[in-house]
Amino acid sequence: MSTTWAVTPTCLPVVRRRCHSCAAERFRAGGKFRVNANHKLIDAWLLVLCTGCGDTAKLTVLERVNVRSVRPELLDRLHDNDLGLTAELLQDPVLRHRNRITLDWDGAWRLDTGSVQPDSEVLDVSVRFAARIPVRPVRLIAEGCALPRAEVERLLTEGKLVSAVRLSGRLSGDFTFTLKR
Repeated sequence: MSTTWAVTPTCLPVVRRRCHSCAAERFRAGGKFRVNANHKLIDAWLLVLCTGCGDTAKLTVLERVNVRSVRPELLDRLHDNDLGLTAELLQDPVLRHRNRITLDWDGAWRLDTGSVQPDSEVLDVSVRFAARIPVRPVRLIAEGCALPRAEVERLLTEGKLVSAVRLSGRLSGDFTFTLKR
């Protein structure tokens, strides 16, 4: 039997960065932006709040960019504090590298399996990611098939769980697997 599972975000991930005030390492993105123009140059920051002390930190989105080179739709979204833009920017590897942050997706995603038939002999599953959420495939398979992780590991070592990608470690891209019982 063939089925498709979807890994979708439920909320924005936690931003991992050290706070300068209280040394906490977790920030919440609320979708607020600060835009500052100086003559023909523009700066834009995504504001994040420390979960420890509530202090605000700025993540650089635009830095000393000519206003004419910025798309008008992007400027409108920045001024409107668009939550969708926040999600898009947090997924951007260039922004994460420039600001030296990582994302913590714990509790910020869900797995939609549709209707899984646990009694079927062979289960072919395509897993699709709506966002680049790093998740352990063994955890996904265990959750989706309602099995303990140890059982999934056993099926993997016995060769009853096969995939074209490596199922150990973390994945954030689409993959398929076959489970034989």
